[in-house]
Amino acid sequence: MDLDVLMARELTRQYGPLLSGDRLRVVLGYSTKEAYRQAMARKTLPVLVFEIENRRGKFALTIDVARWLVQERTKAAQKSETEKGAVP
Repeated sequence: MDLDVLMARELTRQYGPLLSGDRLRVVLGYSTKEAYRQAMARKTLPVLVFEIENRRGKFALTIDVARWLVQERTKAAQKSETEKGAVP
């Protein structure tokens, strides 16, 4: 089974189909509320966030967050492999 499917299942099991507030901030890796707020204001959050009518806050689909996390891990692994192959 693909890592993104496993990650999506686990995050959905823990948090449900939507993430918002502090849960979203923590899962995205923002260490402070201020850093998260600034990223939101600058529109640099790595996943699509949206509003839901008659609800407070911003929301993201858990599956989008899972896919992003796996993409970031894949990039890091590729970079690591490239650096291992580099001659000093």
